[in-house]
Amino acid sequence: MADLFVKVLRAHQWVYEHSGGLVGHRLLAGNPTLLLRTVGRKSGQARTNALTYARDGQDYLVTASNGGSPRPPGWLANLKAAPDCEIQVGRRKIAVHAQATYPDDANYARRWGLVDKVNKGRYTQYQKQTERPIAVVVLSPR
Repeated sequence: MADLFVKVLRAHQWVYEHSGGLVGHRLLAGNPTLLLRTVGRKSGQARTNALTYARDGQDYLVTASNGGSPRPPGWLANLKAAPDCEIQVGRRKIAVHAQATYPDDANYARRWGLVDKVNKGRYTQYQKQTERPIAVVVLSPR
């Protein structure tokens, strides 16, 4: 079942990218999705990840859940190495600055609530699966 889910997500990202954002902004369950474009910290190659998001004023919030895995997603390390990157929301490309936040941040709980609500409690379930604190990444337009 997990393999099928991964294949569906990859297909979704492919359609999003190859339609120029015309199709793909809303994920299967209607969740808003953006494309995060980073540079690999080791490879130097362009990387793209489709991620669900929530809004917090002008900022976009994504969660480095990696499905509740003990390891964070690779894109998080890429953002920490090079926080100035680009997102695509629908057909709009936006230059952003990324900042990972954790439970010791004063706004973390509020931001967590926003992203978890958009994803219908899925991130709370992922947090229960792992001991690492899951980062909420704030993507602020530059």
